[in-house]
Amino acid sequence: MAHLTPKSAYKDLSDRLNRFPQGAPPSKVLFQILAMLFSQREARLVAQLPIKPFTALKAERIWKLGITESKKVLDELAGRGVLVNMVIRGETIYVLPPPMAGFFEFSLMRVRGDIDQKLLSELFYQYLNVEEDFIKALFATGDTQLGRVFVNEPALSARNSLQVMDYERAGHVIDTARHIGIGICYCRHKMEHLDRACDAPMDICMTFGNTARSLTRHGTAREVDKVEARDLLDEAYGKNLVQFGENVQRKVAFICNCCGCCCEAMIAARKFGILQPVHTTNFIPVVDSAGCSGCGECVTACPVEAIALSSANNPHRPKLKVARVQEEFCLGCGVCVRNCSIDALTLESRPERVMTPLTTTRRTVLMAIERGKLQNLIFDNQTLLSHRALAALLGVILNLPPMKRAMASKQVRSRYLKWAEGGSPVIGDQ
Repeated sequence: MAHLTPKSAYKDLSDRLNRFPQGAPPSKVLFQILAMLFSQREARLVAQLPIKPFTALKAERIWKLGITESKKVLDELAGRGVLVNMVIRGETIYVLPPPMAGFFEFSLMRVRGDIDQKLLSELFYQYLNVEEDFIKALFATGDTQLGRVFVNEPALSARNSLQVMDYERAGHVIDTARHIGIGICYCRHKMEHLDRACDAPMDICMTFGNTARSLTRHGTAREVDKVEARDLLDEAYGKNLVQFGENVQRKVAFICNCCGCCCEAMIAARKFGILQPVHTTNFIPVVDSAGCSGCGECVTACPVEAIALSSANNPHRPKLKVARVQEEFCLGCGVCVRNCSIDALTLESRPERVMTPLTTTRRTVLMAIERGKLQNLIFDNQTLLSHRALAALLGVILNLPPMKRAMASKQVRSRYLKWAEGGSPVIGDQ
């Protein structure tokens, strides 16, 4: 490996990261980001790591550095939030998280002096908000998405609160989490360095379970109890922030409290709304046209511009306007309902329930299948010729026309899901 140039080291790491279901399309800006987060040596080593969770012994067998040096490298990377480490049944397990939600966010979840966070923020903005290939790949591809919106619980009526499942409530995630970590909002921190941040609270990004345990252990986040986490959730409700979290029912790894101006998920929802880049709640706001005064408070509050004012078509009051909900763009968060002072907006159940994957493993596999990347999960060690060949074969299957792909992948999908959910935990598992 001594012949590799610095550029090729980061290109190899980029290729490795792009094997994730939520990958990172290569670009010069991405290489610059990686160069800030990884040394050349670390980039070469991490490029060889498996996607699935692994032990230090597994890394040592791949790297051939000896177990002491391998563990030293892994722990250094975990200390910087590049890896997540967790202790399961007495054994330390390491996970290389995807770029997002993952080590991109972790790099700005605290104030740190070992990297130039202003420069890093500028590079993130260029890669995510200007070039857009990454955001399109993350949010505008496939039917199964990384994240989902949690309903704003204070906006629920007594009647429809009975229809909300526990996993749809951010409060339930907090109440049942074994570990809770709070960090700086990556999105607003990034925008702060570009003089674009809003005045929404910063220290409010929530992680749970093993992810929180690893981040708090290394100082990327601070550990809090459920009372403080609940207080922060109430603060987020009061600031009209949207709860955007991992798209799973069990053991949610993160919940971000998102503003419409800074946060990547809300920006994606505005840009690519018709493609459903974010899974909505099972509710939709309904306007009482007779009671609506056309004040526009709901329009201002909506983080994704899914409400507009239009003519009430009232011949006696030709200038009267009422709110109209664009259902194809609406997240169903309920922020607008809480901002209607005359109760002309209510949350009602959507005609069809939005399906949420049960576990992180199931969501990851579904995303991989839809994006033609399942081969990267099954044949993870592509340094082996046999794995490269089998991955290439499965890649061909997954890129067939839809009908043929469905026939060819049905058995692979069911077998892999069954195996994966009985295997090793992934980053979101607590």
